[in-house]
Amino acid sequence: MKGADLITPRENYEAFERQFLCEYACLSGETKGRERPVVKCEYRTDFQRDRDKIIHCNSFRRLKHKTQVFLSPTGDHYRTRLTHTLEVGQIARTIARALRLNEDLTEAIAMGHDLGHTPFGHAGERALDALCPDGFRHYEQGVRVVELIEKEGKGLDLTYEVRDGILNHTNSKAHTLEGYVVRFADVIAYINHDIDDSIRGGIIAEQDIPADITDILGHSKSQRITSLVGSIINKGIYIEDGKPTIGMDKEINDAYQKLHRFMFESVYCNPKCKSEESKAQNMLAKLYEYFCDDVKAMPPLYVLLADRFGKERAVCDYISGMTDRYAIDLFSELFIPVEWKVR
Repeated sequence: MKGADLITPRENYEAFERQFLCEYACLSGETKGRERPVVKCEYRTDFQRDRDKIIHCNSFRRLKHKTQVFLSPTGDHYRTRLTHTLEVGQIARTIARALRLNEDLTEAIAMGHDLGHTPFGHAGERALDALCPDGFRHYEQGVRVVELIEKEGKGLDLTYEVRDGILNHTNSKAHTLEGYVVRFADVIAYINHDIDDSIRGGIIAEQDIPADITDILGHSKSQRITSLVGSIINKGIYIEDGKPTIGMDKEINDAYQKLHRFMFESVYCNPKCKSEESKAQNMLAKLYEYFCDDVKAMPPLYVLLADRFGKERAVCDYISGMTDRYAIDLFSELFIPVEWKVR
């Protein structure tokens, strides 16, 4: 039986947020809302609802077959965009909880932050950026995915704060501290799991990381993540240029920057890691050219997007949503001759 004055689980949790979260947290009961009016869920806050919408969407499931760093790795334990996303979410929630920020908003942003990524990792992003007249940036594409592409063009109708976090997860422009948390969680996750994958792939060894880095951050993935996360938590929320923000202390940040440079020199620019990138980029260039010449060969949704936004942008929408495997199979279907069979 439901009385008129019965407090719903959502309202109860919104009250908990107002009582427990810090003064700089984004409260779910005070969201700037969605683009389309919607009846509130009885059980979940708006940010919890957004997290669930993202996790249940097609683009999220496709992340499991999208490259993180290594193209077409043969082992089962290399990261994909999906496992990267889950690691970002775990790190982001730890930071948000410790700082008494909105954990649900943080998790929703983390789950959606890479929905706009292309097949073949950043190699694919660079290929589409060079091909599309307006350029291509995965964080902007992520917003297109949740607003224009998902649910057969209806979009997920996410709250402003989640869309803002997706758009700004690679810079310092997020309008919420929860968005800042995901930005830091993203870099903490990828630098450490890329080290892990590089060691597994025989690209580097743990001993190759300079001692002036490991002596500060730690000699294992777990120690490094703890050092980086702990630095943000221990420094806490502070005011900079009149606005609340978060960050690492100088010693930890300097060590992280050195680690980042080491990874670029030893891994990200290593010919062994990048040997297949040109093939992947040429493949996407051929697909781009093919569908620009024959827009109606794309699924109906992308034909409609071509009418609204131009064929080049719609082709980028279509290709960026592909998994590595789908792009390879489609390329083979369109450009590789089928073996002659005698009947």
